[in-house]
Amino acid sequence: MDKIIKTISESGYFRAFVLDSTETVRTAQEKHQTKASSTVALGRTLIASQILAANEKGDTKITVKVLGTSSLGAIITVADTKGKVKGYVQNPGVDIKKTATGEVVVGPFVGQGEFLVITNYGTGNPYHSMTPLISGEIGEDLAFYLTESQQTPSAVGLNVLLDEEDKVKVAGGFLLQVLPGAKEADITRFEKRIQNMPAISTLLESDDHIEALLAAIYGDEPYKRLSEEEIRFQCDCSKERFMNALASLPKVDLEEMRDQDKGAEITCQFCQTTYTFDQNDLEELIRDKS
Repeated sequence: MDKIIKTISESGYFRAFVLDSTETVRTAQEKHQTKASSTVALGRTLIASQILAANEKGDTKITVKVLGTSSLGAIITVADTKGKVKGYVQNPGVDIKKTATGEVVVGPFVGQGEFLVITNYGTGNPYHSMTPLISGEIGEDLAFYLTESQQTPSAVGLNVLLDEEDKVKVAGGFLLQVLPGAKEADITRFEKRIQNMPAISTLLESDDHIEALLAAIYGDEPYKRLSEEEIRFQCDCSKERFMNALASLPKVDLEEMRDQDKGAEITCQFCQTTYTFDQNDLEELIRDKS
């Protein structure tokens, strides 16, 4: 079971989230049949949206759009406050590694562009906020977004590690934020610890990477665990939802599908589930328009 653990320093001036998102990213890879670079880029974006959604309350939904200009195309993820996330990458087939180290290359194949966050509070007026992509590595881009757009100094680490067959081995990350009232000396101490902490890939390879992440963030500083919540890849698509989408088409288009195609087939971009609508389904929609 994937989880996110929310913590706060005993002083109350620093908060940290740590995540195990292995099954989330594994499910995304299986559903979209992504190759190495596409898997890591999509996985990192899924984790980023899980982090942002964990910062929200109520029925808020967070959409993250990594709108890069290179081979991967757009990466789009949607997460809610109940721990559910879904997402896809426009080009699932990017598979580039550094030959000397075998390291999966991501940033250059995201390219330049925008990191767009849409916050939907369920009131019908979503809030859009955007910052430029500074590296295309997703973690740095999320940290820059939080610092610039939300005016909250933040450190972010997130990654997806693959096995010898390029299947997801482990995925996770952390967010550390400075809260109002923190003293300069305390901020400096946390900054130094973050700068000196092992690489996120090293921490994720620990026997218990959740505990390894917390130890790296807090050192010997006391902190409290506020909550532990389940997170998972789960799409909210349904045949009814796509039926409603078909109902919005002009009558002539529905008649064409009924007569020429003998039905319709729609595949959800987020989870690759295919829904089939036969002639009777289309006939019902046509009658409703008469």
